[in-house]
Amino acid sequence: MKPGRYYAKQAIKIFLVIITLLLLPASWTHIESATASGQSQLHIPDTIRRAVDNAVAAVKPAVVRIHVVTVRYSQGREEKEETVGSGVIITKDGHVITNHHVAGKAKRIVCTLFNKEEVEADLIGTDPLTDISVIKLHSKGKREFPAARFGDSSRLKVGDYVLAIGSPYALSQSVTMGIVSNTELVMPRLFWPFRFTLEGEEVGSIVRWIGHDASIYGGNSGGPLVNLKGEVVGINEISLGISGAIPGNLAKEIAGKLMKHGKVSRSWFGLELQPLLKSYGKKKGVLISGTIEGSPAEKAGFLPGDILLRIAGQKVSVRFSEELPVLNQVLMKLPVGEEIKAMVLRHGKEITLKVSSQEREYVRPKPRELKRWGVTVSNISLWAAREMKRKNQDGVLITTVRPGGPCGEAKPKIIREDVIMEVDGKPVKDVEGLLDITDLITEGKSEPVPVVVTFERKTEQYLTVVKVGTKKLIDRGLEARKAWLPVATQVLTRDILAGLSISNRSGVRITQVYHDSSAEKAGLKVGDLIVGLDGEIIPASEPEDFEVLPAMIRQYKIGSKVKLTVLRGNEEFEIKVKLAESPKLPREMEEYRDENFEFTVRDVVFFDRVREEWEEDLKGVLVEEVGEGGWAALAHLAVGDLILTVKGESVLDVASFGKIMKKVGNEKPKNVVFQVKRGIHNLFIELEPSWPE
Repeated sequence: MKPGRYYAKQAIKIFLVIITLLLLPASWTHIESATASGQSQLHIPDTIRRAVDNAVAAVKPAVVRIHVVTVRYSQGREEKEETVGSGVIITKDGHVITNHHVAGKAKRIVCTLFNKEEVEADLIGTDPLTDISVIKLHSKGKREFPAARFGDSSRLKVGDYVLAIGSPYALSQSVTMGIVSNTELVMPRLFWPFRFTLEGEEVGSIVRWIGHDASIYGGNSGGPLVNLKGEVVGINEISLGISGAIPGNLAKEIAGKLMKHGKVSRSWFGLELQPLLKSYGKKKGVLISGTIEGSPAEKAGFLPGDILLRIAGQKVSVRFSEELPVLNQVLMKLPVGEEIKAMVLRHGKEITLKVSSQEREYVRPKPRELKRWGVTVSNISLWAAREMKRKNQDGVLITTVRPGGPCGEAKPKIIREDVIMEVDGKPVKDVEGLLDITDLITEGKSEPVPVVVTFERKTEQYLTVVKVGTKKLIDRGLEARKAWLPVATQVLTRDILAGLSISNRSGVRITQVYHDSSAEKAGLKVGDLIVGLDGEIIPASEPEDFEVLPAMIRQYKIGSKVKLTVLRGNEEFEIKVKLAESPKLPREMEEYRDENFEFTVRDVVFFDRVREEWEEDLKGVLVEEVGEGGWAALAHLAVGDLILTVKGESVLDVASFGKIMKKVGNEKPKNVVFQVKRGIHNLFIELEPSWPE
């Protein structure tokens, strides 16, 4: 194998390990457990033992397990999923710091405190670039929470003892112990071209992790790294053999900005930087590899190949990749819009340039689901516009498309990364503008509305027609009622007849006689062989002939009496049976689709009652479909459940269920409880939606 291919494969493996560990749920592991003699299983000096005990006692009450209903966007839908992470309370009024990848896209947050109390929380602010989020615990009155304090992470040294506290794999609180292995951990070049990104943001461009060997697992994310003084010196984030924590000083700074402003404001110059090349033989400065088109740096005259020596009065030196995140932090902290001086070395001459930064946008604006279009979309960030080589940020970017949805069925279809520019002749500037136009064209319409859409795909511009709106459930209509023999049967194959030592016969065997039916009253029994109908042979001898007898029966009128030739044991006799009206089939039943909770129900049919052995007076609606990633799916509502009550109100049929759910949608309660029958079990299922504002 060629070396390049080998290293690429290794990089892929390592990258996937990181991402997998980041997205797993959380938990804790105990640093020790007492043996029968009461002695610690770990052999550590008494002085360290006492320090560990004190540190754990100081921080553990402030550590929380975070249960999150978060969202991801896939196939034109916003899908909800449950994840678990860790966090630590940093203010007495209940602010909790954690990772962005834990809580940054939360729809609902519930925290479990050290005493197992559950407290809901709100997302205050999030920053994908540093992978830091701040949430706030709900509190009534003037409640104070136990808060941990930050230490100075810059004073950490290789070899210092540290404790990792969190909730690995969603288990109870636990603590692991290790030492600081590296205070300048960065993603190695071995990983190229893969980068550790969240929402398109390269976390490693600004974060230089604290490497340590205290074990952390999926779910430890967001939990504190603690020194033996009981101070938070890092926020655990990654595990790659060696564990990695965001330095406490950086985490504290970002958390402070999120608590104050709800976001982090940063300067952006549009400079692309890399460490000095070895062949340059220089020890000072950083190499400017390029500038972003239209950026402040390009307008100020920075050129590829310049060596930046000084900026805003600060000397610059980046010879190694470990030094680049620190410089990026310095540049991003410079005042937005304020003119500063920079000195560059160009062709051996020092040149002074003046540049004013602009506020840095996030790479990927928050996506939104547009059900009436069958897509998820976002605005176009400055970064995206530059990467897509667009002149401006106008339009709406398609991020995912639902198969079979309005955009997916258009001809030509609209696909991922297309940009909607006009709808019905009206220009579309952003997502809000598209929503306004959508409201106008669908107002008062009960069916999807076809509209002409102009969209761009790379350098080409297309027209298509999209039928915008939500399709109603199809009225399947009722089939004409036919005569029906109320039994279930199987075909008498030649092999079965041979096994029964019966020759020169054909027909069916009764496998079930429906309770309280005309067949039961006539005396038919399971095991009877029906070989004739009003003197006619029943020509069924292969498994695929299962419809032969029902087809013969359907030739009669409902209520007719027929004479069946029956074999029972060694006897042959005739039984007269009154034909019933065929029961309705599931495909004929009225349905109700709840868009808030994303599930579909229908009325119960005769065959449901037979299969489940439900009494005739048992009322409810049968769950026919549960949308993946919806609120119903999160609450574990299942296909086949019979919904008996909603919030204590009895469900009689689809019509009554629809009225109840419409009332629920108007009231928008915090919790909705379904009583369901699942097999032989009775369950109460609690749905906890996050209603759109």
